[in-house]
Amino acid sequence: MTRVFSWMTFGLLITAIVAYVVGNDPALIRSLLGGGLSVGAIFILQFGLVLFMSFGINKMSVATATFCFLLYSFTMGITTSVIYMVYTSESISQIFLITAAMFAGLAFYGAVTKKDLSGFGTFLFMGLLGGLVATVINFWVHSSGLNMIVSYLFVFIFAGLTVYDTQRIKSFARMGDTESDVAHKMAIMGALALYLDFINLFLQLLRLMGDRRRN
Repeated sequence: MTRVFSWMTFGLLITAIVAYVVGNDPALIRSLLGGGLSVGAIFILQFGLVLFMSFGINKMSVATATFCFLLYSFTMGITTSVIYMVYTSESISQIFLITAAMFAGLAFYGAVTKKDLSGFGTFLFMGLLGGLVATVINFWVHSSGLNMIVSYLFVFIFAGLTVYDTQRIKSFARMGDTESDVAHKMAIMGALALYLDFINLFLQLLRLMGDRRRN
């Protein structure tokens, strides 16, 4: 568990630094995200990395899994840098601290609870799919009410996934040798899962509570 949270924290640190540097340099952010092809290419790369790690983790080396995770964290920093164009820096910092405190509490509960949460996985996954469908629909209808409902739904879902993933990772850690290559790769995958929970929780809370720039 220490290894999982260490990798997750390191990934978040990379994302935060890249997002801050890119987001506070207008010329750099325009050069990286100014063209639709560039944005699309980054999103495709991120999606491909997640699929590659999810389905190929058993065959890849520890070094390859680590590189993919760090590359994903780096590219996520580029794509999330746009939040500095929409929200104030003070608001971003405040919401990040709120997310960190909330995430820590949820992860702690997932690590210590005796309740079996395995049955919640399907429920949370279906809720995630429903939220994604609603997001696609709202792309055309542009409903502010639906947008807020979806944001609250995602906050609930990723909070639940944080608890669920923490318990699942802890259960795996009890199964065998924590120093094997398999254990190292599973730690990277666990870090990726919790990293995604944190990032998505942060972005949804920012949408709900963030202070937008006036310009």
